[in-house]
Amino acid sequence: MSNYRAITFFDLDGTLLDAQSKITPEVAQAMKALKENNVLPVIATGRTEAEIKHIMSDAGITSAVTMNGSYISVDGKEIHSEKIAVDECQKMVEHVKHQGHQLSFYNHQHIWCTAHTQTMIDAYKYIHSDVPEINPQAFLNHPINMLLILSESGDEYYHERFPDLTFYRNGPYSIDTVKKGISKGAGVKRLKQEMNLSNVPTFGFGDGPNDFALLEACDNKIAMGNAYDDLKELSTFITKKNTDGGIVHALKHFDLI
Repeated sequence: MSNYRAITFFDLDGTLLDAQSKITPEVAQAMKALKENNVLPVIATGRTEAEIKHIMSDAGITSAVTMNGSYISVDGKEIHSEKIAVDECQKMVEHVKHQGHQLSFYNHQHIWCTAHTQTMIDAYKYIHSDVPEINPQAFLNHPINMLLILSESGDEYYHERFPDLTFYRNGPYSIDTVKKGISKGAGVKRLKQEMNLSNVPTFGFGDGPNDFALLEACDNKIAMGNAYDDLKELSTFITKKNTDGGIVHALKHFDLI
């Protein structure tokens, strides 16, 4: 593992993927070139591995920091798994029900949800994913790494009542929910620690609010041309838009391919 000359961490929507949430041939070729140059490509996302299998296959990437840092795998091997306790899940179920919202339960293999409401359907349509199967008590007999609150508002309600959890609104319909201190950035640090790669330079690519921790944790912080303005201010390099070859442009800029 010590022969890696760099590690690259890629957010998905708005970053590695095109407007249709697909891997373009140019990006797939760039990932192949990275590996040939002894650079480890890693997906860093709020989604689970189960949701992105096709993306990882299309991109030729076998390592991922998923569920906002709650689960980490390198070359298909589990490196770290952070779980939310059953009583915390039960408490969330009760509060979500009280607010008239819905909830999804995630681990690295499966997703379950409490009901198929319109907001639930819209949320998964928004990320081009299938609506999960209904199992409102999945947390009782399955490990849970992340929760997803299905709501279009009410974020502060949860922030105030769950101080031991961290919330990332990932779009208009849902909020990623993980244990306190868990983030894509924490995932970067954990991967480097577990793989004994502390001296290997890192490159983080992102566009959205849940990419701040990712970029902060990386030596080289690359914001897409379509990124939030605050993320651009944090970055050390602003590349082109994800729909305009931004990934390839940045990788060439840093002589990684």
